[in-house]
Amino acid sequence: MTDTDEGRLNALAHDEKVTPVMVYTLTGVAVGKLITKEQVRVSTWLRTDMAPAYLSLYEARFLALTGGERGQSLAFPELHLPTSQTLAFHLMPPAGDPLDYDPNEPHRKMEPVSVVLGFFRFDGLMRMSTHTTLGQYLEVTKEAFTPFYEVEITNLAIPSLKAVRVSYALVRQDASLFATRSAPEMTQAALKQMELKRLAGDS
Repeated sequence: MTDTDEGRLNALAHDEKVTPVMVYTLTGVAVGKLITKEQVRVSTWLRTDMAPAYLSLYEARFLALTGGERGQSLAFPELHLPTSQTLAFHLMPPAGDPLDYDPNEPHRKMEPVSVVLGFFRFDGLMRMSTHTTLGQYLEVTKEAFTPFYEVEITNLAIPSLKAVRVSYALVRQDASLFATRSAPEMTQAALKQMELKRLAGDS
């Protein structure tokens, strides 16, 4: 890391914060520290009109999954990834934000879904109407990034890598393969975990 980069991280403005994140692309996955305004909800940032053109990561590492550097972890003091080429995004665990919805909202369900995205598989839950199928949801939802809850992420290119588990992730809808799945035990465990988080937030 250069002195300039160290200064950027250590001399934040009074209204800025640092958040560790993971960013997935067609060629690999990046991990680093993102600087934003304090009021930004980083986990949902890319779904808003305020999303940046580039995600600028400091103290970044990039796991390359293509070419001659496949499987290598590359270190960069500063790394800028085009948001337009970002396939998925989430906070680095164990960091997390409060739920972005009302768990008591009627006629909503958490649907078990698998997503194949580049070199990664995401197994988790998607929130939708109880009267809607996954196919119907995708037909009517025209958003760039789709929210995914209680997610387990595995690397298809290097299966030996440990799975990443996060409570919330965003996946690029038009770059994803969506599949329904039957996982009642996982679903009930995930819903119980989400209910515990809600109760903790209300206390």
